[in-house]
Amino acid sequence: MNFEWQLALRLLREGRAQTALIAAGIGLGVAVVVFLTALINGLQANIIARTLGSQAHITLTAPDRVVIPAHLPGPFEFQTVQPRPQRVAPILNSALLLRQLAAEPEITAVSPLVSGAAFALRGVADKSVAVIGIDPEAYTRIIPLHTQLVSGELRLGSEEAVIGRRLADELGIGTGDRLTLQSAGGRSLNVTVRGIFELGVKDPDRRWVFLSLRSAQNLLNLTGEITGIDLTVRELFAADTVAARLQQQHDITAESWMTSNQQLMTGLRSQSASSSVIRFFVLVSVAFGIASVLAVAVVQKQRDIGILRAMGMPRRAVLRVFLIQGGVLGLLGALAGSVAGAGLARLFAGLVRNTQGDPLFPIALTPELFLSAIAVAVFTGLLAAALPASRAAALDPVKAIRNS
Repeated sequence: MNFEWQLALRLLREGRAQTALIAAGIGLGVAVVVFLTALINGLQANIIARTLGSQAHITLTAPDRVVIPAHLPGPFEFQTVQPRPQRVAPILNSALLLRQLAAEPEITAVSPLVSGAAFALRGVADKSVAVIGIDPEAYTRIIPLHTQLVSGELRLGSEEAVIGRRLADELGIGTGDRLTLQSAGGRSLNVTVRGIFELGVKDPDRRWVFLSLRSAQNLLNLTGEITGIDLTVRELFAADTVAARLQQQHDITAESWMTSNQQLMTGLRSQSASSSVIRFFVLVSVAFGIASVLAVAVVQKQRDIGILRAMGMPRRAVLRVFLIQGGVLGLLGALAGSVAGAGLARLFAGLVRNTQGDPLFPIALTPELFLSAIAVAVFTGLLAAALPASRAAALDPVKAIRNS
């Protein structure tokens, strides 16, 4: 193998211009792959992070109430069945369910909550809001609400609340001001605003009001009961599978973030598909470049190969010489392309910024990206070298020397 490596490297050195040209071509292809992959992965990670900044991986609620048609004696039957109106329904046996969920190995965080509609009253202003009762310690393990505060603190006592920035602006209040919440059942609660958050999503920032779990239960007349459970799972894109299993095992409705964001998932899949198509055609062009260079090298070195074969060099050794050349070309191009792609990505992120000065397009440069790019380039080099290598190994020594 040492002799085969020396021979392969010597052949590459003899054609320095040719080697440099094909390595540059491979490097350009790898740079495009690294740049596009880093850009698309960064965009997808940013979109998912923004989406899950105000949403749990899985949300559990009580099952919808349905109307079961009555069976009347005789030939009578109902022609139509009117759907039953829905209301805020508590989850039955919630304490047992919470313990079972906490023991699930695929679930990393569990947060019980109470939610319902109410009116926020401040002087002559009134706004329809969504009241959410939470345990702050459990809830922040799912949604980092404490990091989204623009003023105040995440403190939820018996008469304290945290509201969205848009709602605070519309009601003209700030931290420390008083606010009255009134439920549809006629119950009311006077609270002090302890914090104002901004999730960057219009509806939560305009309608959400966070209370302590007990305060929300009292306001919505659900003492000791919960209406939902938020979960995070270990594998983000396994949320659909876990939700389906939980719904089958328990008498609940389970909705994953993937189900509630179908358009987002369609967009992410389209991005991934377009990236895969681009990578495929780049690798095909790289493979053809390596194969054409090595095919020419076989023709140019036909006499030398014939002499080596006549001196007793086995076919497998000749095969390995050209495979080594393909692998080395792929490795050189991959290293150069990885550096160029990373530099291009960082330059792009530095030049394209939003009004706040942050990068408009986040770039995800990870070790896995570079390792995969190098591995794919080397494999492509070996694959492209297979046909010229087999042709060189199949040369008859006498014919090769005579015809050269």
